[in-house]
Amino acid sequence: MGNRLDGKVCIITGAGSGMGRASAIEMARQGGKVVITDINAAAGEDTVAAILAEGHEASFIPCDLRNPAAIKALMQQVGDTYGCIDVLHNNAAVHETDLTDKTSIEEMGDDIWDIVYEVNLRAVWLAIKHAVPFMKNSTKGAAIVNVASTGSFVAYPMAGVYCATKGGVHMLTKAAAVDLAKFNIRCNCYCPGAIRTPMLEKYFAAAEDKDQIMSVLTGAHLIPRLGEPEEIAKLACFLASEDSSFITGAAYVIDGGTLAWRGTRA
Repeated sequence: MGNRLDGKVCIITGAGSGMGRASAIEMARQGGKVVITDINAAAGEDTVAAILAEGHEASFIPCDLRNPAAIKALMQQVGDTYGCIDVLHNNAAVHETDLTDKTSIEEMGDDIWDIVYEVNLRAVWLAIKHAVPFMKNSTKGAAIVNVASTGSFVAYPMAGVYCATKGGVHMLTKAAAVDLAKFNIRCNCYCPGAIRTPMLEKYFAAAEDKDQIMSVLTGAHLIPRLGEPEEIAKLACFLASEDSSFITGAAYVIDGGTLAWRGTRA
């Protein structure tokens, strides 16, 4: 693949673990100047350490994505430091099952809705809004890469706000592509299926019948396994690079074939 992100200033939110961490490491390997942000400082610094250990460039800036002022300050700091932002990868997300055991529409508290909405959707909009003035300065091809979900297309039980926000990310991606085309800023998203991340592993660990849960998680995958964060990272880097220079407003499904059919493997 070579250094197809050579010299690009790349911000990755939620890069302390999971898909964000894998994407940050892969972007650095492909030549990006990676800025990692996460609310968990220890996790973010650990990702930086992993990148530096490989001889690549990375730094960490903590950011609470529920705080609009913090998002604006993050983009300002990166823009002031580098003079531009080339890639914004909006990866961070939360799921209501991480926050409460009352996740049905009729039981879930207003506070849970607010948290998931603020991190999963509002923060994506605010990050784009405050990054754009610096992305206009890019000379290497500016690209926004958002993380949506298969839940952008189909609903899952006990995940009303997650699905609503991920559907919002899907359409925000298209709207941003329209509005930002005049500035030569591309905007795409990808939609993962069940990926081996800390979020999923926490859900799996809490299950009483782990075989049954694994069957549920992978049963709709035509490729009969969980996806790996490193597989997601390759797609994120493609969408961030000039290899995808004629692609904008697109939603790439990376789900092991889940949405290709309406079935579940026995």
